Amino acid sequence: MDFLSPDIQTYCEQHSQPEDHLLAKINRDTHAYMIQHRMISGHLQGRLLSMLAHMVKPKVILEIGTFTGYATLCLAEGLQPDGRIITLEVNEELEDRVRKYFEQSAYADRIDFRIGDAASIIPMLDEQFDLVFIDADKLSYSKYFDLVIDKVRPGGFILADNVLWSGKVVEAATQPDKDTASIINFNKKVHESDQVENVLFPVRDGIMVLRKL
Repeated sequence: MDFLSPDIQTYCEQHSQPEDHLLAKINRDTHAYMIQHRMISGHLQGRLLSMLAHMVKPKVILEIGTFTGYATLCLAEGLQPDGRIITLEVNEELEDRVRKYFEQSAYADRIDFRIGDAASIIPMLDEQFDLVFIDADKLSYSKYFDLVIDKVRPGGFILADNVLWSGKVVEAATQPDKDTASIINFNKKVHESDQVENVLFPVRDGIMVLRKL
């Protein structure tokens, strides 16, 4: 995941808007208490998500994969005043911790946090989404794309995290593991899709940005 040198990474962070107090706390807590702490978006990627959300000015956001809520709050920064974000997390053990973070935020009344299987929840959602962020189990990326594409407004955006998969997408061309193969197939699928146009940003572990046509 560390494609940039530590010095360049630090320079980028120093020249990006700093985290607010709550985001910094979530970042510290996640690294201190979570085994899979690398799953957090973190400072630089978080500022990118916030910037993209401000550019899109979404009324409704769908996030697939909440983890500790860092990216949720970054995306919420760009919501319209009457907007909201629906965020889905399968790990019920995270619920209490994440709800406490959300309650401390300025967006508490605009976050719809749901625990459960995203593939089961998404078909029941009637909303039209301006922005979707996919950051959940890698085996299901293509499935999530198929489930959300008709729920995204024309001109709306889908963001998919971890699409470089620590470089394995180019290093494991012969016999990739299941997760790597899934990411490779997803990248190929959306790149060849006539429903979206795409650009892959080499930020952190790779973010695929899709605009629905």
